[in-house]
Amino acid sequence: MLTTRQVVLLLRVLLVTAFVAVLVLQFLSVPGTLDYRAEVNPDLEWRRWVLLGVLELELVGAQVVIVCTWMLLGMVQQDRIFSDDALRWVDGMIAALGVGWLAWAALSLAIVLDADDPGMPLMLAIMLLAGAVFILILLVMRALLRKATTLHTDLEGVI
Repeated sequence: MLTTRQVVLLLRVLLVTAFVAVLVLQFLSVPGTLDYRAEVNPDLEWRRWVLLGVLELELVGAQVVIVCTWMLLGMVQQDRIFSDDALRWVDGMIAALGVGWLAWAALSLAIVLDADDPGMPLMLAIMLLAGAVFILILLVMRALLRKATTLHTDLEGVI
């Protein structure tokens, strides 16, 4: 069975890997791919900037979630997770995910209005649904953390 310390270490390795991957996407892959697509199909040039803006916003949101998760892992390691500071990091994650979801919803609406095939709108709708479910689960987990923090504070007062 893995200890908390081992799990935190493993998660931090994965978070660093994810952060580096997001940086590569942010500065190399996404702009390069969109530039290439604009060269191949010049009549879609204007879409490149819209897509670049939305995708960069999504990637920055992913970075915010990674940093917030890193900070929460540190709090778990120091046994300080049941504090108001932890709730602020969870709030940061919820805000980043919410902004990303709204941007994705706007982009999806624009794509759906121009779609001639039901496959893409269905895929976008499923992604929006999954994102909404994830955000709602995070809101429930935040409420549980708030309750646990209150109980932890009350127990410290008794002891």
